[in-house]
Amino acid sequence: MSEPGAKLARSALVKVFPRAGWMIVTMLMLSMGFFIAGIFLPFTAVTKLWLFENQISVYRGLVVLWKADELFLFLILFVFTVGFPFVKINAMLTLWLWPRLDSTRGQQIYGFVSHLGKWSMLDVFIVAILVLTVKSTGVASIKVGAGFFMFFASVMLTQFSSVWTGRVVTKLKD
Repeated sequence: MSEPGAKLARSALVKVFPRAGWMIVTMLMLSMGFFIAGIFLPFTAVTKLWLFENQISVYRGLVVLWKADELFLFLILFVFTVGFPFVKINAMLTLWLWPRLDSTRGQQIYGFVSHLGKWSMLDVFIVAILVLTVKSTGVASIKVGAGFFMFFASVMLTQFSSVWTGRVVTKLKD
C-alpha cells in the first residue's frame, strides 16, 4: 500500500484525503466569506451619553485611522486584523488545493500557517481591551454587531480547519 506522501506528489491534498479535505475546504471557504463580511459589517455600535450612536466596522476604522494620519495604528490593525487572517486562509486553501504539492512543501506551508495563526490572535486581544476600556468608563455603552459575530465565526472555522489540517499533515511522508 502506498504512503499518502507518494500520492500527494501526483495530486492535490484534497484528493489524497477527500473526506477531510472537502470538509476543510468548505470550512475555509465559509471562513473567507465570514471574514470579508466581518470586515465590512458593523463590528460595534457605540452609544455616547445615551444620545449619539456610531456603528464602527473594521473597514471604517481603517479608513478613519488612515485619514487621521495614524499610520502606526492603521498598520497594526490592518496587518493583524486583515492581513494575517487573509494570508492564513489562502495559505490553507493553497495547501489543500495545489496540485503536485510534495509532502515536504505541504509541511512547510502548514508550519507557516501554524506560526501565523499565533500572531493573528493578537487582534482578538486588541478588540477585547477596547471593549473593556469603553465599558469601564461609564460614558459610553458598546454593543457588538453582526461584523463581530462574522469575524468570530471566521476565526473559529479557520482555527478548526488549521487543527484538522495539522492532523492530516502529520500523516504525510516522502
